[in-house]
Amino acid sequence: MKKILIGILLVILYCFPFVYFSMYQDFANGSMRGYVVMIVVTVFLAYFCKAYSHTLFLIIGNLLSVIISFYFISEMAGNERWEGYFKPISPYQLLILVSLLNLIPQFFAIKATKNHKNKEIDSLD
Repeated sequence: MKKILIGILLVILYCFPFVYFSMYQDFANGSMRGYVVMIVVTVFLAYFCKAYSHTLFLIIGNLLSVIISFYFISEMAGNERWEGYFKPISPYQLLILVSLLNLIPQFFAIKATKNHKNKEIDSLD
């Protein structure tokens, strides 16, 4: 029961539109800090998903984050500056690209968590 509650909490934290936030920070401030924040936060969330819950919650959380980001990006669709800022690709294509690239550091966090757990088990033996 505890793992499920932690998993639900992690999914709720994942519901933040990380990619939209990153793209908006890039658009509004010309800053890549939003992307760095996204990577750091999602790596920590992936670590906690693997360490204290189940990987299924990580998958659900990432999907919800992409869906919510898609919604906010579609709200910006009428803004010509927004549409032209991410050329040569569209904001939707960048959403997919950044979402997929963001899975790479999360994958490494999952692997590191698994290795850390294995070392703890080996040290107990």
